[in-house]
Amino acid sequence: MQASTFSFRADGVFSEQTRAMAQALGLKSSDYIRQAVSEKNAQIMAQHIAALSKELAQEHLRMNESLEGTLSDGID
Repeated sequence: MQASTFSFRADGVFSEQTRAMAQALGLKSSDYIRQAVSEKNAQIMAQHIAALSKELAQEHLRMNESLEGTLSDGID
């Protein structure tokens, strides 16, 4: 897989904090940022999956409730 380059503007405080934190962890700034973005992406994906799961569960509940009256349809 070929690497891509991202570029964004950041103020001096953000840049210095990021460099300092990366250095404290023994990482390059780019590796620190890459890790942070990967973690954020995973968090957002987990939230999205949870929301879809909740939506699906609600749909199943509605379906089950709509079929509830058919349990005594005369079949033994």
